[in-house]
Amino acid sequence: MTTANKITILRILLIPFFVVECLYYVKDGHELHRLLAVLSFAVAAICDGVDGYIARRYNQRSELGAILDPLADKLLLVSGIVFLSFDHRAYLQAIPLWVTGTIIGRDVLLLAGMVVIHMTVGKLAVRPRLIGKAATVLQMVTVLWILLKWDARWGLRWAGGAAVCTGLSGLLYTWDGVRQLSAHPASSPKAGSSV
Repeated sequence: MTTANKITILRILLIPFFVVECLYYVKDGHELHRLLAVLSFAVAAICDGVDGYIARRYNQRSELGAILDPLADKLLLVSGIVFLSFDHRAYLQAIPLWVTGTIIGRDVLLLAGMVVIHMTVGKLAVRPRLIGKAATVLQMVTVLWILLKWDARWGLRWAGGAAVCTGLSGLLYTWDGVRQLSAHPASSPKAGSSV
């Protein structure tokens, strides 16, 4: 259990606390709940960068970390984005449903692709892309922006930018997956077979 993995587990443990504080805030409007939600989300988001830095700097990369780190990201962001997609107009600006659909749709598509590649090829090679990292950062900024109740027009711009980067990264990851499948012998036609 490396230090980086311990920080990642802390991020995962902060997610239910974040969701509960958000729910309490839209139930009674008490500002303390909103501030605790902002604080827990911000700490989890900052720890995302910290655990990655520690893993690289001190050579603490592990198979467990390779699974837990993206899982922590997805759980945190999806919980925040889905929560903010509901109409809490009295308290918080809503994220447009098309943004939520783009983000969740990409994640579902990538998960399905990973399963197919793993079952077909046996080994999945994921190449992180800058636009995927930009999508993650923009999603985090969007959630924090809305929770902080800053300018609503900018909130929509951040959400739109997050959706565009998310969609483009999904297309690029899909392209990578298709190339991995195409390069594998299992995708080649068998001799003597006719389709």
